Amino acid sequence: MNVRSTLLATAAIAALLAGSPFPVLAQGAAPAPAPAVGPVQQPSAPNPTPNPNTATAPAQQFPLRDAPTSFAPLARQLLPAVVNVQTTTTIQARGNRPDAPEVPQAPPGSPFEDFFRDFLNRNRPGGRPDQPQTPRRAQSLGSGFIIDAKEGIVVTNNHVIDGADEINVVLQDNTTIKATLLGTDTRTDIAVLQIKTDHPLSQVNFGNSDDANVGDWVLAIGNPFGLGGSVTAGIVSARGRDIRQGMYDDFIQTDAAINRGNSGGPLFNLQGQVIGINTAIYSPSGGSIGIGFSIPSNLAKNIAAQLRNGGSVKRGWLGVNIQQVTDDIADSLGLKGGARGALVARAQEDGPAAKGGIRNGDIILRFNNQDVHEMRNLPRIVADTAVGTDAPVVVWRDGKEETVTVKVAELPADQANADNNNAPSRGPAVVELAGTGLKVTAVTPETRDRFSLKPDAKGVVVTDVAGNSSAAERGIAPGDLIVEAQQTRVNTPQELQKRLDDLRKANRNTVLLLVENAQGQRFVPLTLRSN
Repeated sequence: MNVRSTLLATAAIAALLAGSPFPVLAQGAAPAPAPAVGPVQQPSAPNPTPNPNTATAPAQQFPLRDAPTSFAPLARQLLPAVVNVQTTTTIQARGNRPDAPEVPQAPPGSPFEDFFRDFLNRNRPGGRPDQPQTPRRAQSLGSGFIIDAKEGIVVTNNHVIDGADEINVVLQDNTTIKATLLGTDTRTDIAVLQIKTDHPLSQVNFGNSDDANVGDWVLAIGNPFGLGGSVTAGIVSARGRDIRQGMYDDFIQTDAAINRGNSGGPLFNLQGQVIGINTAIYSPSGGSIGIGFSIPSNLAKNIAAQLRNGGSVKRGWLGVNIQQVTDDIADSLGLKGGARGALVARAQEDGPAAKGGIRNGDIILRFNNQDVHEMRNLPRIVADTAVGTDAPVVVWRDGKEETVTVKVAELPADQANADNNNAPSRGPAVVELAGTGLKVTAVTPETRDRFSLKPDAKGVVVTDVAGNSSAAERGIAPGDLIVEAQQTRVNTPQELQKRLDDLRKANRNTVLLLVENAQGQRFVPLTLRSN
């Protein structure tokens, strides 16, 4: 089974994989010293003399809303719908695996030869090396919840059941039922199971995660360390967290205690609705320190519905390579309102965006009537858009907003990022671009060989970068291709030089370069100094 658990140096994002139950009991701390006996005299403060000329502002009140005296009634209602997920995986014995490392051996004739041979024969899983080794069966535990009692539909995390040969669901009364896997989605770490039984089942419903506010009470229920149904309470600590787990990251952060085995369990609001699926923690030790992450229900319920009905997920696809809009980029393009949106580094040829009129250098501000506050919002908005939708897209282009319409396509299983055909090269001369720290030349057979450029490479080749220049600070390096300058295609050093001169005459302080290298294309704002 593929157990997903990541531990960084001091504070790691650890996927809450269900593992074998090994509860750790904290040792008791030394008793605190007894306090001194006797009254503690507090100095009396003089009564202030009221000033009749000073107005006293009324105290600002912050009423507490929905503050429960006990979570017990809600917990009793919800616990029967939360299940334990048990999986069994067959692990091939190491000696039968072709990728297994060789067993260390002492040199022939060494006095240790017999010792090593006897030791390995006694301790290897299959006994003697010439005997077949028996595969081992490993078990793991996680959590889940029932969303349809009639059909027996259970939602959990993909990493809880990934690679499992057998999946069982354990109800609150310890009834064990064999489960069938209906579908998984690795991009969002969601899996859907089905159980068939005459046993009465309870269910819970998805709520609207967008209604969850920072500071709202939440309950987490799951199977930490295999202990069975456990309830913890906390609040929504933050919204929209990006924990670098994928392109659709938009996690709810909570301080409700979440530990190993809670993976796939629900996060409830006080109305008993599921607003998140607990999936990861941030921890230096693998245990809860009050920083847990849940997949928002508004993302999960759409994925779960598709997995339940078809076993797979269809996502919208725009066909663009995008990058973050920085303050420098926003300034260079005259974008009003500061850095926002997603900058199109490349509209893939024959993709939905290119067919709909989106160009390289456009900044996508709104997609299908939803604001794109920053780059990472766009992939999730597009993915949630139904395939075939004619989506209005507001872009910033040539100093003003324009609206185009794009027909959303289905995300291909394997996206091809083929580069556009390029024109033949011209002129081998090296040109120094004054005030930039760059030396450039045209694409020629010699520069293709020297910098390992693609056969169809087009643009202007960077041959040298001054160490103390703005270009070096921005990560431009020899061998990079400058494809565009301020959204104008350049094929020769002379064209690039003229474009820079025109911008200086227009009193522009920066130029936006489209730079291409082996990692792809990106826009780079470059400071223009006087010649």
